[in-house]
Amino acid sequence: MLGLKLATDPRWVDIANMSIGEILIDHAYCEQKAATTCISLIIMFPDREKLVEVLSPIVSEEWGHFRMVLKEMNKRGYKLGAKRSDNYVVQLMKLERKGGIIERQLMDRLLISALIEARSCERFRLLSEHISDIELRDFYKELMISEAGHYVTFVDLAKEYMPEEVVKERLNDMLLEEAKIIESLAMRGDRMH
Repeated sequence: MLGLKLATDPRWVDIANMSIGEILIDHAYCEQKAATTCISLIIMFPDREKLVEVLSPIVSEEWGHFRMVLKEMNKRGYKLGAKRSDNYVVQLMKLERKGGIIERQLMDRLLISALIEARSCERFRLLSEHISDIELRDFYKELMISEAGHYVTFVDLAKEYMPEEVVKERLNDMLLEEAKIIESLAMRGDRMH
């Protein structure tokens, strides 16, 4: 369903398991960015009624996830700390095409969001199946289901503004590029992506 062209290296979850505090911190920042991305899309495209209707509840859900991650961090004595950059997302954002019709740019932004959700979903699945903290296994299983739903939502929303065949072709191209990005990045157990 997610269509990822390159699976996460299975060693990532072992490394992540050894630095679960860093994973939780990075995850908190990812949830913040997910909420703000939806807000930014609503601000940029307020005249797209379907977009506003669909993304508004996702803003609340992503912010709720941020609060859930903070709760898990607090239970374990971890602090949010300094702001982090996400090189994976920075690289994905370069796939957005500038110029041309605005719907094409909107489609690219929505599909980039879908890719982030797909990769997060895959990594949450790995965490839910393999980390030693049993409580966090359940936590990540619940979030995995949510991320899969968001992936579908972003792809479906792109189809509201561009023809389905155009969206499918662009998504496939972006999935290939996403695989190259994953392959090029050093495997880090302290980052969600």
